Amino acid sequence: MNTKMTAFSESEIDKRILKAISDMGFETPMPVQQQVIPFLLKQTRDLVALAHTGTGKTAAFGIPIIQQINTVSKQTQALILAPTRELCLQITDDLTNMAKYIDNLNVVPIYGGANIVTQIRQVAAGAQIVVATPGRMLDMLNREKVNVSAIQWLVLDEADEMLNMGFLDSINEILEEVPEDRRTLLFSATMSPEIASIARKYMNDPVEVTVGVKNASAENVSHEYYLVHARDKYNVLKRIADNEPDIYGIVFCRTRRETQEVASMLINDGYNADSL
Repeated sequence: MNTKMTAFSESEIDKRILKAISDMGFETPMPVQQQVIPFLLKQTRDLVALAHTGTGKTAAFGIPIIQQINTVSKQTQALILAPTRELCLQITDDLTNMAKYIDNLNVVPIYGGANIVTQIRQVAAGAQIVVATPGRMLDMLNREKVNVSAIQWLVLDEADEMLNMGFLDSINEILEEVPEDRRTLLFSATMSPEIASIARKYMNDPVEVTVGVKNASAENVSHEYYLVHARDKYNVLKRIADNEPDIYGIVFCRTRRETQEVASMLINDGYNADSL
């Protein structure tokens, strides 16, 4: 991939989108945007982009997708899969802001933990772009409440996190449902064997873009791990918190129930905690 833009105005971005991203405070494109936006606007090949969270990925794929959506049609033309409700809502907000000056373009989030009837109505009213978590998206497909026959863009955002959270089977089922001639964009912090397998199976001769060092951890972050029995995890967590009295951190759990249980135990033991 040779084409890079040094300013948003250098590319073929629609003036309405340029105005919207200017309102959002976008000035100089980030490295992933410099490479990906011109490519997606001019080429038709699939894309694998290795980039960490916070590198500007949403605008990198969002701007070209918004620009190429047919707003005359209310059919769902782009599906973006994200691992968590929080990221799903963040992507939806960003895309909505980028499309602020484009009439009749609707972005609808679909995620668990919210009223599915409301989400079904929002999709039925017309959603050219759907941003979804894999579990809820598969539920909607099984209920036949989302028509994916016109999907032209499929984005797997933070694909490695989706696999870490156990969504591989759901992703495979969703990918089997969308049209074979869609364009697939995969964004991941690392290229694991599982990610490479998805790329081989479901992508057509993808171009690979790496922002930073391939499979590298984020800068200025050190990693430590402890091997403990499952029954000892909570006590180890408390020990870490006690040894670091100024600790400010996030504890990731596999399920919503476990998240609530761990938070409740920490609160009952006198720690300042909450569940998300």
